[in-house]
Amino acid sequence: MTTSGDTSTQVTTYYLEMTRPDAHQSAQLKDPSREHDIDVRCIEMPQFQFNRFLYQLVGEAWQWTDKLAWSDQQWRELVESPDHQTWVAYFKGAVLGYFELNRAGNDVEILYFGLAPQFIGQGMGGYLLSKAIDAAWHWTSSTSLSEVDRVWVHTCSLDHPSALVNYEARGFNVYKTEIEP
Repeated sequence: MTTSGDTSTQVTTYYLEMTRPDAHQSAQLKDPSREHDIDVRCIEMPQFQFNRFLYQLVGEAWQWTDKLAWSDQQWRELVESPDHQTWVAYFKGAVLGYFELNRAGNDVEILYFGLAPQFIGQGMGGYLLSKAIDAAWHWTSSTSLSEVDRVWVHTCSLDHPSALVNYEARGFNVYKTEIEP
């Protein structure tokens, strides 16, 4: 039974933004010798099925469930939009993690970001997040020829315990917090 003072079932969502590219505090790998084994690529030929796979691979541990019931058409509309990008990081050929960017005007949202389970805790999250931030700030789009003014992301208390710390260490600032049951 939950009482009004019990916060164990509450989810806190943090909305963070970066409004200047020079606010980005880039992270390097803890073991720089591993960088030659990492390949981060933008998917130029979208495959919505691959995005669904990545979403489940990375999000399962963090209760990412909002898109599990999506139809193929819903996935296709998201992934094939000219305002959407998917980037995948590989380590020695295995999926290390991924991020999705979504552009709306001059704002770019890091829609999804995370590591595959076997790479969590190896000091690669800050490095990949830095790649996501760089990609967001340098996005040029056929639908929006102007520069990016803001990069934003949201995370919640269900995500990895280091997620919020990682975002703030990279230069993001919390601009809104929501608490929901």
